[in-house]
This record gives sequence, structure tokens and C-alpha cells, in this order.
Amino acid sequence: MGFLTEFREFAVKGNVMDLAVGVIIGGAFGKIVDSVVKDLIMPLVGKVVGGLDFSNYFIMLADPPKNYSGPMTYEALTKAGVPLFAYGSFLTVLLNFVILALIIFIMIKQVNRLKRETPAAPAAPAPTPEDIVLLREIRDSLRRDKA
Repeated sequence: MGFLTEFREFAVKGNVMDLAVGVIIGGAFGKIVDSVVKDLIMPLVGKVVGGLDFSNYFIMLADPPKNYSGPMTYEALTKAGVPLFAYGSFLTVLLNFVILALIIFIMIKQVNRLKRETPAAPAAPAPTPEDIVLLREIRDSLRRDKA
């Protein structure tokens, strides 16, 4: 079997195609969740904690250049080449992960709930084999004759 033939068989197997579809849908779903977190949830979290913006929490590891006169924000300092310990950005990514994990958990829980099979009604007992029925009739007949 040639290399190309073997590779083609591998590539068109159902599992590989399912994985490819899952990766593509997962990427699109990731963008949706990022938008939900960034545009909907984080502003609410910021409002609840008093306008808190995690992205501007950082520690400068070096002073900005002497000729720097821009704002002291994460984006501006990063563009100026100042090394930053950006723990606020990490907190944002961590919160995004927790929210994403929660959303996926809820989705999987609902899918599993829908997949659960309803318990089937107990099956009727199997019919008694004919030879057993005949033996019982013989037994009953013998008991009647003795009595």
C-alpha cells in the first residue's frame, strides 16, 4: 500500500473529518464567547466593582523612554516598548476562561439531559416454552389422578 493511498484513507475517515469540523466550529464559538465576555460580561463586572478595567493593571518593569509623553496605559506603554508585568490582562484572560468553561459546562449538561433515554417500560415476560407447558400439564394431570 502506497504512502498516498494510506494517507488518503486516514484523511477521509469519519473521526478525522469530525475533528476538523469540531475545530472549525470551536474557533467560531470561541470568537462568539470572547465577544460575549468582552462586550457584555466584562462591562457589567466593571460596573459592579466601580468601573474597574483589568486590562490597565500592570507593573512597569522598566521606566519609559525619557522622550515618552504619552498616556500611562497598557496599550500605549506596550507600543513604546516598555516591558510590563501585565497581571490585569492575565486576570481578564482567566475570567474569560472561567466564563467559557461555565458556558460549555451548561451546554454539555443540557445536551446530556436531552440525550438521556427515558426509561423503557418493563418488557413483558417471555412466553413459556412449549415443552415446559406440556410438562406442567402432565404434572397437574398426575396430581389430579392421585387425589
